[in-house]
Amino acid sequence: MRKYAYLKEPLIYSDGNCTCKIMLYETEEGINLFEYNDPIAVRCSADRLYDSLEDLLDEWNERIDERGWIDIDDPLPDCQHDAFLPIRVKGRNVGKPEWGKYEILKEGEWEDYFSC
Repeated sequence: MRKYAYLKEPLIYSDGNCTCKIMLYETEEGINLFEYNDPIAVRCSADRLYDSLEDLLDEWNERIDERGWIDIDDPLPDCQHDAFLPIRVKGRNVGKPEWGKYEILKEGEWEDYFSC
């Protein structure tokens, strides 16, 4: 299960980083919370692991804007869990990951993906 939400106001940390959008993703290991520093960001800027969905919701629900939690499909196999688009580490699908290099699925074909 994956859901995302926008915060009512950006959460600004002491180091100057901020969070304005979040995504939760439930796995066997726990509940991942991905934080995004831009409302249009495709990949997260930080992540956390929670033991339970209840713990995550207790901490974040009051910060979420009126749109609430929005369902999103789970990632495709080998794709990044935090990405809103089908993005994967290049070579991961064949067991030879090229860490730091990514590809994106566009019109049924995998292409190199570059992000800032």
